[in-house]
Amino acid sequence: MDSRFQQLADYVYDMQLRIGATAAALYVLQNGRIAHESYSGKHDDDECSRIVDARTQFNVGSVRKTYLALAISLLIEQGKIGSIDDSVSRYLDKLPEYTYDVTLRHLLTHTHGLMEREGQLIQEFPAGKGWAYRNAGIALLFRIVSRLTGMTLSEFMTVAVFEPYGLRETGWCTAPHEHLIYNYYSHLDNWVGPNDSTAGDQSNLFVSARDLAKWGQLHLSRGAAGDGRQVLPQSVFECVTALQTPVGIPSLKPRNGYIWWLQHGTQLNQIGERVPAGSYQALGITGCVVLVIPAYNVVAVRMYNQLFNPEDYDYLKDIRAFGNFVSDAMM
Repeated sequence: MDSRFQQLADYVYDMQLRIGATAAALYVLQNGRIAHESYSGKHDDDECSRIVDARTQFNVGSVRKTYLALAISLLIEQGKIGSIDDSVSRYLDKLPEYTYDVTLRHLLTHTHGLMEREGQLIQEFPAGKGWAYRNAGIALLFRIVSRLTGMTLSEFMTVAVFEPYGLRETGWCTAPHEHLIYNYYSHLDNWVGPNDSTAGDQSNLFVSARDLAKWGQLHLSRGAAGDGRQVLPQSVFECVTALQTPVGIPSLKPRNGYIWWLQHGTQLNQIGERVPAGSYQALGITGCVVLVIPAYNVVAVRMYNQLFNPEDYDYLKDIRAFGNFVSDAMM
């Protein structure tokens, strides 16, 4: 192991033990090449369970939303969406009147003010006047992609991104497979939600550590493949990872690109304070994270399979520490 990554690898392993995750992976790309790769544990608690390796695919939770974000950016590039400042009602019918001021920008930055209650869409606060992490906006974005493409998100991303970029260990899955960490679905209280659709509308996106690193690298390289091919236009990525949060959102609230969390200096920041400006990351409830640090030309991926953390677990402290250790390894 490159000694630069010893502290980072130790931290990822120690945290795996602390939160009780049976599986973990750490994968770091620098300058488009593998700088560190390590795996530990098994797919679940069964003593005969498969050992975690490079082919293991983790459920990445809300990291999946960045795939939806890229789909929206692609639709803008194709001219099927005029602007993220268009009203959502321009693309979807039969929405409540109080949604008419909600734009795609609001949906992409968690500033839409909508939430679901007993199956109904309600307004928590006026669009652009606050920030709240709610899946109601994600559901509307999914519907927009399906309506404008005539395909599911999964189908659209497979054709537009996964196949041309060679992401062969990425997909929405509904049935167990030897390479999938599938133990979440044995819990009655299943926080990752239902698992009966391959459309891309559920939290059942499974990705290997190396494919998630490729996903981060695709954004870092602005659409260029490892062989230099420009798979997708640079403009598709420039807006995705740029600041898109509306002016006027309280400064203590997080800042987002198209879903991606951006580095910024507030108390609710998700990224470690030692991580350089311009960095961005995506996070999932299972403990997965992909962190992109353009200043170091680095993509760092951490994977766990834990839904039920200890009561004394401090999520913000953990995720910031991970970023700080990645940044420290680059200095």
